[in-house]
Amino acid sequence: MDSRRAESFSDGVFAVAITVLVFNLLPIADRTARSLTPGVIGGYWPAYLAYAVSFLTIGIMWLNHHTMLSQVTRVNRQILVLNLFLLMGVVAIPFPTALVADHLNDSSAGRVAAVAYGLVMIAISIGYASMWVYLAVHQEELGARRLVHTPRLSTLRFTAGNAGYVAGTLIALASPVAALIIFGLLAVYYLFEHLPDPAGDDGEPAADD
Repeated sequence: MDSRRAESFSDGVFAVAITVLVFNLLPIADRTARSLTPGVIGGYWPAYLAYAVSFLTIGIMWLNHHTMLSQVTRVNRQILVLNLFLLMGVVAIPFPTALVADHLNDSSAGRVAAVAYGLVMIAISIGYASMWVYLAVHQEELGARRLVHTPRLSTLRFTAGNAGYVAGTLIALASPVAALIIFGLLAVYYLFEHLPDPAGDDGEPAADD
């Protein structure tokens, strides 16, 4: 299958997941109808923080997903299966986002919500790592646009965030707010390019240099 077909399907899933996030903010309008003041609106800061972190996370995941699939011209059944599991985690993000938005101020429930958020992030990061490693190993079979002979550096940079998500999930047991900040910082980390540019030179030897 042409990789662009898989990418188009995935784009639709990312679009739905990122749109659903705003549904967590809509009930705030009803709750503040009788007393619409800056103080009351500001009291819902956990919902705004959860929305911002999740929106950035999904958006940056979409950017990296595009970069990842643009490395090859076709995909096989194995890639499609890995992609499905990855997307299953992406569309689940609004659920722990809602938990964090509703319970972050509650010390006990907030920890549970933040841990749930972290577990979803870990699952997604494993999905990304698995998909990228498979692409790197089978790049010739999948018609790599630019054959990378030594993808280990890119793999290390791209999968380094996995440890961060594990650390953030463990920290959530003590401080849900700190964990959410860590998850947000990890999104910023992945904002920077960590994968080879299929149309340029990232410093690793390539077949077509």
